[in-house]
Amino acid sequence: MKSIRYILLLAATFMTLGASAKPMKTDRVYMFGFSASFKDSVIYVTDIQNVKGAWIDTKTKFLLPRDEYSQQLKIYLEETLQQSKRVCMVFFYLDKKKAEKKFLKLMKKYQKGYDVRHVNVTEFKFDPIDMSPEQK
Repeated sequence: MKSIRYILLLAATFMTLGASAKPMKTDRVYMFGFSASFKDSVIYVTDIQNVKGAWIDTKTKFLLPRDEYSQQLKIYLEETLQQSKRVCMVFFYLDKKKAEKKFLKLMKKYQKGYDVRHVNVTEFKFDPIDMSPEQK
C-alpha cells in the first residue's frame, strides 16, 4: 500500500512539474559562474555579472536556460584556457546583495585548500539567451 501511495505521489509531482509556466524576460539577473574539476584542485570563478534581458520561469523563478549559461563558461574555459572536462555551474539572483552574499560564501569555502582563479568580466562575459517565442 505504501508503494502505491509513493507512486501516486511521484506521478502527481511529475504532472505538476510538467505544467509549465511562461518564461518572463527580466530587466536584470545577477549571476556568476563556478567551475571545478575532479582531476585537480583548481576552481574558476567569474565576476558577478549584471545580465540584462535574461529569462526567468514565472512559476519556479529559475533562470532559463541555465544549462546554456553553464555551457558558455565551459566553452570559454576549453577554448581560451585549454581547461577541458570541467564541471561548470551558474549561480543567479534577482537581488545583487544575495548574489554577493553567495559569492562570498563560496569564496570563503574554497579559498582553503583550493587554487581559486578569478575570471574577471573583461575576460569572460555571459551573453543573454533570447527565449522569445519567435526565437524558438
